[in-house]
Amino acid sequence: MSEAVIPAAVGDPTGITETTVGAVEPLPLTGERTVPGIAEENYWFRRHEIAYARLLDRCAGKTVLEAGSGEGYGADMIAGVATKVIGVDYDTGAVEHVRARYPRVEMIQGNLAELPLEDVSVDVVVNFQVIEHLWDQSQFLRECLRVLRPGGELLISTPNRITFSPGRDTPLNPFHTRELNAAELTELLVEAGFEVSEMIGVHHGPGLKALDAKHGGSFIDAQIERALAGEPWPAELTADVASVTVDDFELLAADIDASLDLVAIAVKP
Repeated sequence: MSEAVIPAAVGDPTGITETTVGAVEPLPLTGERTVPGIAEENYWFRRHEIAYARLLDRCAGKTVLEAGSGEGYGADMIAGVATKVIGVDYDTGAVEHVRARYPRVEMIQGNLAELPLEDVSVDVVVNFQVIEHLWDQSQFLRECLRVLRPGGELLISTPNRITFSPGRDTPLNPFHTRELNAAELTELLVEAGFEVSEMIGVHHGPGLKALDAKHGGSFIDAQIERALAGEPWPAELTADVASVTVDDFELLAADIDASLDLVAIAVKP
């Protein structure tokens, strides 16, 4: 997609604007992660952001690890309510970017399969839209269990493979190693030693359902088609994408297999 940077939308809960980031260069949009402030990327950014926004209160007053912190906007949101936020990411560029742009986050470069933290050292582990990128998902979840204190929570989100890569044995996204449905994610969490307290799904709310109808039945497909075409986006489509906010998405326990993304809350006994 286009990488032209625009200022963050008015009312953006991340608080990110061009004036707040100063001379820090944005991370390139590669397709492996989403970044804030790009008009054509805004739908995917907001779809990721809703998990942070809706589960933020679970991090209040806690020591929080974000495992796979990416661009860092989510870790910085958490830093607004948590006692301490540690970010871990494997990518050197992402680590340097977070250190420069989000000084409230204590950033560590490391492998998620061998988390560079002591046993029982954090209250919450956040892992949003990351596990589908990992080769050894079970090992990562065991590491999350290890670093969590008893009663601590793992907050995790991932694309629902039923709707994200329908009818396929391999993921559509070349950066994904294995996508999961709700039953498969639950099984992985339980096998790692967690108790799953909630499994909910991200769905389009009324506004996005209206955009689905407006853009030929699928607002997502309309965006993907334009991105693959490699041509400038129509102004109307760009404006519709740029207008999306977290409030246009809903988190529901019902119809989990029809959800766009899965969001699980798992507890260390």
